[in-house]
Amino acid sequence: MGADSLAYLLGRGAPRAPDRTALEVWGRALGAVLTRPVVITLEGDLGAGKTTLVRAICEGLGVVSADAVTSPTYSLIQQYEAPHGGVVHADLYRLRSDAELALLGWDELVDTASVLLVEWPDRAVNTLPPETIQLRLAHDPEHADRRLLRIHAPTRR
Repeated sequence: MGADSLAYLLGRGAPRAPDRTALEVWGRALGAVLTRPVVITLEGDLGAGKTTLVRAICEGLGVVSADAVTSPTYSLIQQYEAPHGGVVHADLYRLRSDAELALLGWDELVDTASVLLVEWPDRAVNTLPPETIQLRLAHDPEHADRRLLRIHAPTRR
């Protein structure tokens, strides 16, 4: 699988209103075809499924203990080992300033991470590369068990 599979998963192959199972299946498939380096942002309200999707992407990437993938809300940054390079999972919810972002060594993380998964990316919007894949999850107002998934993925060459 390669760029064609990635383009498909980010386009016509993406579920638009997945339940949890469909979201996890899609996340694992996405993780399995990601080209590195890559930055993926995940936006959505609390409880929208951002960490669930991160866990599924990590499973697809081959993270050794994907069950250990949790929201790093208090630690801000979690790192996981995967066969083709480490995965950095950042939750920027608690950050309030660019100075706090700098204290994390953010620029270095963005520049060196094989895979960087960012929850609450609005805290770092001006520091993300233009080729960032943006995922937005929202609660489906008509179906409580489903999420609305929106994707913005710049053309990758």
